[in-house]
This record gives sequence, C-alpha cells and structure tokens, in this order.
Amino acid sequence: MKKLVLLGAAHIHTPNFLRILQGRSDFQVTGVWDHNFERAQEAAAQFNCQASTDLTEILEDKEALGAIICSETKLHAELVANAVKAGKHLFVEKPLGMQGDEALQMADMISRAGLLFQTGYFMRGNPIYRFLKEHIALGTFGKITRMRLSNCHAGLFRGYFDTQWRWMADPEQAGCGAFGDLGTHVLDLLLWFYGMPETVTAQINQVTGRFPGCDESGEALLSYADGCIASIAAAWVDWADPMPFMLSGTEGYACIYNQQFYVKSDKLSGAGGLMPWTQLPEALPHAFELFLEALHGRQTELLVTANEAAQRNVVMQAIYEAAAEKTWKSL
Repeated sequence: MKKLVLLGAAHIHTPNFLRILQGRSDFQVTGVWDHNFERAQEAAAQFNCQASTDLTEILEDKEALGAIICSETKLHAELVANAVKAGKHLFVEKPLGMQGDEALQMADMISRAGLLFQTGYFMRGNPIYRFLKEHIALGTFGKITRMRLSNCHAGLFRGYFDTQWRWMADPEQAGCGAFGDLGTHVLDLLLWFYGMPETVTAQINQVTGRFPGCDESGEALLSYADGCIASIAAAWVDWADPMPFMLSGTEGYACIYNQQFYVKSDKLSGAGGLMPWTQLPEALPHAFELFLEALHGRQTELLVTANEAAQRNVVMQAIYEAAAEKTWKSL
C-alpha cells in the first residue's frame, strides 16, 4: 500500500479526490495539513489519520510517497517548495500558480527534482478530445482556420461560491475569477492540440457583481503564427453550454452540439458531418486517477507536465492583462 499526504482541503474538487481514494485499497492517506484546523480534521476523519496545521509535521512522514495539494492557490508556491524538499511526488490542483513567473519557478523546481507531477486537466481524457488531438496532428481537417472551445456553467447562480468555496471567487486567494477557473481547462486543450499562440486579447466581465473584484464571464482570442484564430470562453453564469467545441479547416470541420460529435472530412470514411461520429478512442481515467496509477509506475506518459501547467499560467496571465489593457499581448 502506498502512502500519501493531503496538503490543503480547500478546493471544490477535494471531496471527489477523497472519494476516489476511499474507493481504493492500494493507497492510504497518512496525514492532512490545512491552515484551517477544522477543515484538516474533517478531511483526516475520513481516513482516521493525523490532522495538523504544522506543515513540517505532516511532510516528515518519509513513507509518504506523494502529496496532494488542494489548498487556496496563493499557498501553492510554499506548499510545492516544501513538498519538493521532502521528495514528494505532486498532484497540484489547477492553476499551478497565482501568476506565470511563480508557476514557471515551481515547474523548474519540480522538474529538477525529478518528481512526478499532475494537475487536474481531466478533459484530456474525454474520447472526443483524444480523437481531435490525434486528427489535428494528422491533418485530417487540412489547414485549421478557426477553433473555438468553451467551458461554462451556472455555478454562481447555484451558490457554489457562497459558503465553503467562497475563496475561489476572491482573486487575491485564487489568482483569478470565473474565466481563469474554468477557462484554464479549455486553454489546456487548445495548447495541447495546437501549441502556444503568438498573441492574445480578451473581454472579461463581471455580470452580477455578487463577488466584488471577481470576474464571472469572458472570452479570449488567441492568434497563431500560421493564421489560425482560436477563442476560448468560460463563465459561472451560463445555464447551458450547448456547443463546447468547434473547428473549421480547409478540408473539413468538427463540432460538439448538444453532446453529439459531428465530423466532416474526406480523409475519414463515413465522416459526412450529418450523423454523429462515434468512432472514438476509449475514455481515460480522471486526471487524479492517472496520477495514482503513475505512482505505481503505470501510464506516466499521460500526465500533464509541470512545465505544461506553468505555460497555461503564463498564457492566462497574458489574457487577463490584455483584457485589462484592452489590447493584444505577445507571448
């Protein structure tokens, strides 16, 4: 049985990670740290393990192979530095850092230490996005001219951030608002598909003003050297997201509409674009489960690298700066 420690239980995804761990017999959580002792106790009670506000006390467990970091984003740099010093493999919830430079420093530290790393970009495991990753690289759609990705929900109206997850709507603690929180997932997909853009611009808005200083919706344009123009949208104030992906190229197109996937390309037999396309690869386990498998030495090539996570921070920071300055920013 492999042992892990939990550093911070603040993130909205923490309960799901704990459920996953409780469902496995090959992992044991031996300690929980949180600056909020009540929160640490609540998480630790699920594993009958130690809870502490003393980080050194939790990390000194030499049998613990890895650390799961689900704290407020503003604490990531300190927690990562200490976990790396203790030689722990790392799962760090997204975003990696508050800003790009901070994330790059963490990525360099993790890489130099030779530690496994993973973050919560679970969309990569979706069969449709795995298909798109492969066929964009193969040139199935010809020269890509436009791509649009969105990740929107009505979490603000549903009260997601009114109580225990309130810090996620405070950019001083989270590093971003709705656009950064949800937009980083589709930004990851875009960069995974197509690499780094040359320039970015955006419009990022408050809609209701419920959380002062916190954006609730936005859309960014990303321009590529080959002429492709991409956009990403994200919001906590959308009741539906019926078309989360669209791609247009000189030899075809692809789109997701109302959870159905459509593909048009003469390079794929039967891909006429009128009927849902179902010839897809298998779904991968959740990003967190891939990390657990990697700790067993399996599927390490499927992890998001620390440098990839940091680059998402770099691009997102440029997007926010471009929106604030009402201009295009170069990368």
